[in-house]
Amino acid sequence: MTDGPEVLRAAALAGAPHGFLGRRGGSSHGIHEGLNVGLGSDDSPSVVAENRRLAGDAVLPGAALVTVFQFHSPEVLTVTEPPAGDERPRADAMVTATPGLLLGILTADCAPVLFHDPRAGVVGAAHAGWKGALAGVTDATIAAMEALGAHRTDIAAAIGPCIAQPSYEVDEAFVARFGSDNARFFSPGRAGHAQFDLEGYVAHRLEAAGIGSVTRLGEDTYAQEDRFYSYRRATHRGEADYGRQISLIGLPAA
Repeated sequence: MTDGPEVLRAAALAGAPHGFLGRRGGSSHGIHEGLNVGLGSDDSPSVVAENRRLAGDAVLPGAALVTVFQFHSPEVLTVTEPPAGDERPRADAMVTATPGLLLGILTADCAPVLFHDPRAGVVGAAHAGWKGALAGVTDATIAAMEALGAHRTDIAAAIGPCIAQPSYEVDEAFVARFGSDNARFFSPGRAGHAQFDLEGYVAHRLEAAGIGSVTRLGEDTYAQEDRFYSYRRATHRGEADYGRQISLIGLPAA
């Protein structure tokens, strides 16, 4: 693929270099075709490295890209300097007030959430799959931003491309994990199943935390094969692997 990466942006985050990237514009081929940035995928490491460079340059050229080893937790890393070599600490969110860093969250159906407090000069990025969202990864990210001087009423958050409710079938045991208070995020499905609104649930958690604004991009990763990678779509097809897309936010160097 020769065209540059497709970068989706949120007006509420306009004060910080950011972007939600999909699969368009990268160098991978086969089932990973496009801008696969997943270090844990079976794709060529050199191609993944090039895709990560392309993604970073599309948002904040020259910045040091920081990613973590994500494991569906509420763990947040406060980043103050570029990583050493290929180091990827275990966490599912990052925050920073350090210029010249670019925080990157990888997804393939889970919800990427980018945060910015323009007054305090603090940004954050979170990986909110259902486990992390239920465990409070967005709440923990907001708290970590406050520890750097942010004020929650000044924080804007945007939820990027993720699997949408019509594409997200879950069973009764899954529904039970969320309790009756969250019944509105499930719509009826086939017998013994329901459709889960991940984006809506994440937005609810953000709004309940009292931040300044919450934006939803409303893009379904499962349904748009030409634009996004999807773990669930690859699983349904019995494919051996799947690509990952990246969502980025940073602070320009002084």
